[in-house]
Amino acid sequence: MTPQKRKSTKGVSSSLQIQLLHALPQIVLAVGENNHIQYVNARAELYFNTSSSTLLRMVLEDLFHFDSPILSLVNQVQRGKSGINEYNVEIGGIKHKANELMDLQVAPMSLDDETVIVVMQPRTIAQKIERQLAHRGAARSVTGLASMLAHEIRNPLSGIRGAAQLLESSIVHEDRPLTTLIVDETDRISRLVGRMEVFGDNNLADHKMINIHEVLGHVLQVANKGFAQDIELVENYDPSLPKLLGSRDLLVQMFINLVKNAAEAVSGARTHAKIWVTTSYRPGVSFTVPGSRTKTNLPLQITIEDNGPGVPEDIRSFLFDPFVTTKASGTGLGLALVAKTIKDHGGIIEYDRVNERSIFKLLLPHQKPVRAAKSKSQVLEKDKSKL
Repeated sequence: MTPQKRKSTKGVSSSLQIQLLHALPQIVLAVGENNHIQYVNARAELYFNTSSSTLLRMVLEDLFHFDSPILSLVNQVQRGKSGINEYNVEIGGIKHKANELMDLQVAPMSLDDETVIVVMQPRTIAQKIERQLAHRGAARSVTGLASMLAHEIRNPLSGIRGAAQLLESSIVHEDRPLTTLIVDETDRISRLVGRMEVFGDNNLADHKMINIHEVLGHVLQVANKGFAQDIELVENYDPSLPKLLGSRDLLVQMFINLVKNAAEAVSGARTHAKIWVTTSYRPGVSFTVPGSRTKTNLPLQITIEDNGPGVPEDIRSFLFDPFVTTKASGTGLGLALVAKTIKDHGGIIEYDRVNERSIFKLLLPHQKPVRAAKSKSQVLEKDKSKL
């Protein structure tokens, strides 16, 4: 007997029970004999992007790969007739979706048959917040490191370079390559310190209301004329996207870093090299930063996708940390700078791998422009005009 046909209990009608199940934010499935799906709620339809009429003709194996923990949990509950709760489980093997963490509750419908109820609660929002706080921590660390490097290293470097130049005039010709080496290496370190100094720049005074599509258009024009001229660039923009408050220069540099990384990733792709840039408005995503009671809404979504081989699994958790790179000649500062720029704009960035595509997803706040306060002279002039 399916959940739709069960008799009402304690005066609650069956139709109201169904409405309550559809209103739940969790994914709810009823699974019967041979893993046939007998019931799905509205959240399940949305999550699997499939109508209930289609889902009710499926078995669990149509939705999950054979090695998914969901299948083993359902089988265990069907045999043991007792419920199981699992928390923070990585659900690999969801067809057409990336791996993600979930809280799972699997319980028998009754002791008379094999029907079980499966409740799935994705933890993706919690992951976004945790990753964002980790990225902000990394950005703060590299900001402090930049300030220290600039203050503590530049002065000794100048002294070393000057001493090497003085020695050059008083040593034999055969030893002069050594002083040249010292000068060259101190200059190289000085350039590295100069690159790190950008992390210490927290001046947000140049933030203005910006059309993100104008920024992306400029970035893709630069890419198309230079490092991505042999790559297909696909733009898919939401024309209703509002302006955002930010620094145009910083945003341009950030998106150039992301698009350039994507271009380098697809340069050796076996298939046709392609990069997708998409914008959309996603209301409802918000989080609260520890130490603050104010919630930040992040409805502006920009994604940079490519069909390259993707980031190795072992470094994905540290992708936005400084000095983490997969390039032989890379410094690992590009994505760390991206993380800092996103932090300065109050947003979130995350990496995912879905359907053979690498996806960098950026969520940014929609902030209204702040009107400048009128000066006393302006107020007096206005009062005089009324006289």
